[in-house]
Amino acid sequence: MSKLLDDAAKRASRYLESLNTRSVAPGEDALAALSRFDQAFPEHASTAETVLAELDEVGSPATMASAGGRFFGFVIGGALPVTVAANWLATAWDQNAGLFACSPAAAVVEETAGRWLKELLHLPLTASFAFVTGAQMAHVTCLAAAPMTSCTSQSSVFTRIAPPSRRVISSRF
Repeated sequence: MSKLLDDAAKRASRYLESLNTRSVAPGEDALAALSRFDQAFPEHASTAETVLAELDEVGSPATMASAGGRFFGFVIGGALPVTVAANWLATAWDQNAGLFACSPAAAVVEETAGRWLKELLHLPLTASFAFVTGAQMAHVTCLAAAPMTSCTSQSSVFTRIAPPSRRVISSRF
């Protein structure tokens, strides 16, 4: 297993090091090569080394270079060596971070990160927080929490950053 993980690390390092010199968007030839992934379900298993090599050799050139400093398409990307390495370690841990009983380390790291965010944003340390899996889950979480929240309090972060409301009266639209 160590050889496979070493190979993955080399491939990932090579990919990240290429971001400053390669095109941000994949070229036509890289996109055309993606057809190699569209195969019938295999009758026999492939080796782990073969799978990793194909993912890298076909997939890497067809990615958007969103981890690099020249990508301005969406609010995504930003992989740094430390974030990639931490992700690998967390993947190797293979923990269910939903409960302290399932992963004490993940629970404590999450609590610490939440406290740091509250300090950074000057929110009360008693404020609740949650980490979600992505933008859609963030939207659902906010919609679920909104009916239980009053945004009229002067201490609310929303009233501190929101512009003053204006009443507009019109006889016609």
